[in-house]
Amino acid sequence: MAGFTGRVGLGTWTIKSKAGLVAAAWLVSIETKANELGSATRPKPRAMSFLTLLFMKEVYLVNLRIRHPYFKLESMSELDLSNEIKQLRSSLSTIVAVSDLPKLEKDIAELEELAQQPNLWDDAEKAQQITSSLSRKQALRDKLQGFDQRLSDLEVLVEMANSELDIQTQNEAKQELAKLQHELSEAEVQTLLNGEYDSRAAIMTIRSGAGGDDATDFAEMLMRMYLRFCEKQGWPTKVLDVSYAEGAGIKSATFEIDEPYAYGQLSVEAGTHRLVRMSPFNAAGKRQTSFAAVEVVPLIAQTDVIEIPESEIRVDVFRSSGPGGQSVNTTDSAVRITHLPTGTVVSCQNEKSQLQNKAAAMRVLQSRLLEIRRSEEDAKKKQLAGEATASWGDQMRSYVLAPYQMVKDLRTNFEVNNPDDVFDGELQGFITAGIKWRKTEPN
Repeated sequence: MAGFTGRVGLGTWTIKSKAGLVAAAWLVSIETKANELGSATRPKPRAMSFLTLLFMKEVYLVNLRIRHPYFKLESMSELDLSNEIKQLRSSLSTIVAVSDLPKLEKDIAELEELAQQPNLWDDAEKAQQITSSLSRKQALRDKLQGFDQRLSDLEVLVEMANSELDIQTQNEAKQELAKLQHELSEAEVQTLLNGEYDSRAAIMTIRSGAGGDDATDFAEMLMRMYLRFCEKQGWPTKVLDVSYAEGAGIKSATFEIDEPYAYGQLSVEAGTHRLVRMSPFNAAGKRQTSFAAVEVVPLIAQTDVIEIPESEIRVDVFRSSGPGGQSVNTTDSAVRITHLPTGTVVSCQNEKSQLQNKAAAMRVLQSRLLEIRRSEEDAKKKQLAGEATASWGDQMRSYVLAPYQMVKDLRTNFEVNNPDDVFDGELQGFITAGIKWRKTEPN
């Protein structure tokens, strides 16, 4: 039946099935009857066809066109995506130039040579680093090369849709365009993560600030928000320490995000966060403002040299705290380490063994000392450059739940009007905007 065409009132149609032929014959018979009647009191032929179509099952209007499973309208405009594809090719050229494909190919060749050595797995940790790095670089190369082919395929798909006047193919082309725009945007952000420690895993610490029970509750909300974000991204996390408040929420929490480039992305979340809401802890139901601080440091690598003499630290052991349960507060397995020269204090109580908690706490301490050293170097550079003031106030983001709902980053002006989604881990928009903003700021 395909290819049998005709015209019924509203436009050209093409028969696509036997059921379509029956429906078309029915429409033609009704239109013919209306022409024969030809009375002013009867609907006009075009109106009769239109009314008939409206009563047919699954017929609906979209952009002033009528669709039906049995009909395909051919009176449709051509799809023009030339400007969008041109912009995507320009973005791809920039990404490829920044990624330095020749160097990427050289790195892959060197890693492949190392991965083929027979004694590779004599050092399991080093072998894991080599294979992971090789896998990431190969995935980046294949993605960049795949973008060019997908753009070419998209141009062919648009040409095919226009030549056949097929609305379904046009929709496929639009969907592929949206996917490419999203993936190229992510790849563009990835190229901006070229800082010294951006490729590292991260350690995040959240501390409650001013605001009493609202602040400790807010700190726990932020902890869940970031853990949900990592979960949605497929990033492995490990909670190292949680200090529960006497009332609601937590005083502080520290957790590790063991994912390449976690520090580069999450470091833009560091700063003071503010929550405005009708307090559930206020009997009068008044609006309350509370604060929490987020700290993000890169995870120490085995190649980093951070020597910490035993004379510079004090190790205290204590019983693990928590909301309760079996085997809680029965052994002195929790460890607190104080770095005496800087006053930095870290603790870990997540592991059951005191030795495991001490090892984890030492890793956190080394990471924080590494961040302190980097901050001191940056401060010296800023002092030489004449930088004396910060570019924004104490809070970097506001979460407003009353009297209106909005989450806004005060540095980038990126905002959303659905705080529930944000607290459920929908943070990619804020992180992407933050990474782009960071690159525009003076060093």
